[in-house]
Amino acid sequence: MHFEGTVFRYGRDVDTDVIIPARYLNSSDHAHLAAHAMEDLDPTFATRVQPGDIVVAEENFGCGSSREHAPVALKAAGVSCVIAKSFARIFYRNAINVGLAILECPEAVDAIADGARVAVDTETGTITNLDTGATFTAEPFPPFIAEIIEAGGLVERTRRKLADGAQDAAR
Repeated sequence: MHFEGTVFRYGRDVDTDVIIPARYLNSSDHAHLAAHAMEDLDPTFATRVQPGDIVVAEENFGCGSSREHAPVALKAAGVSCVIAKSFARIFYRNAINVGLAILECPEAVDAIADGARVAVDTETGTITNLDTGATFTAEPFPPFIAEIIEAGGLVERTRRKLADGAQDAAR
């Protein structure tokens, strides 16, 4: 997968309650969640983010509660990828489950500024700062995780696998 977008840069310990505040968790509507993504940390985020944009953050991104709404809100807002020095374990798994690409790359985080244009190739783990030409390498996804993200999440991947199995059985 290849992504290209503008960077929204944040610090360390960005918790799930600022990614999507608890007062909005009574909705599972993705558009509603997207409209409130990052609102307590960056009130203008939802109005500025464009499809394909990239979040870059310091350590422990997605800490806090295990709400799946957090990666859903980011993805629905148009975020294509999150690059951080590290992720909270539950956020990491939830992001994969909903099909949000996430990469750990401390060197890239240290070198990429807010507003930079960045390209990401998840197949190779290559992150390129298009403003400076600097490149960084993150660990690429193992094939099974790449398949989940490319499908749009674990549920969609499972649907496709079941449909493929049903088609094979019908032959």
